[in-house]
Amino acid sequence: GDAARLSGISTKMIRHYEATGLMPKAARTFSGYRTYSETDIHTLRFIRQARNLGFSMKLIAELLSLWQNRRRPSSKVKALATEHIRELEDKIKEIYAMKAALEQLASHCHGDDRPDCPIIENLAGGDAKFPAPTKARPKTIQPVVMPMAAMRSAKNHIGTSARIMASPIAQS
Repeated sequence: GDAARLSGISTKMIRHYEATGLMPKAARTFSGYRTYSETDIHTLRFIRQARNLGFSMKLIAELLSLWQNRRRPSSKVKALATEHIRELEDKIKEIYAMKAALEQLASHCHGDDRPDCPIIENLAGGDAKFPAPTKARPKTIQPVVMPMAAMRSAKNHIGTSARIMASPIAQS
């Protein structure tokens, strides 16, 4: 209820975070209702923001530990963020390679009433004309801010969300 509304995280996910140890078990009232402190809500918001940036549950646990340690060296936090940036760059490369392969397949599909389709043939593994895409990086990447609704949609398709995606810019 209130914790979900205040943190922006569903009650189901709050329970999941408790079950996995990311969040401590909630205190309970005499009648069995969960109660959350302001610190708990702040922690849930931290988790939500980290998830929005695409951090894994393991890295969120590390970040939470660093956040709660007032004597932490910022170098550890930066190292985690930098490694995550590299992982995101790899995912971006993979997405661009998938997009290029699909564009190539779609350009060869007639899209008419005929049953033959290079897209279906490739998915079935029968078309050697379209090899698996390489993981080539686009020449230039420009950051693009993504609306929250688009992020939620993207999260459902690629398993993560991020506030910033990248798009290639054609070089002249």
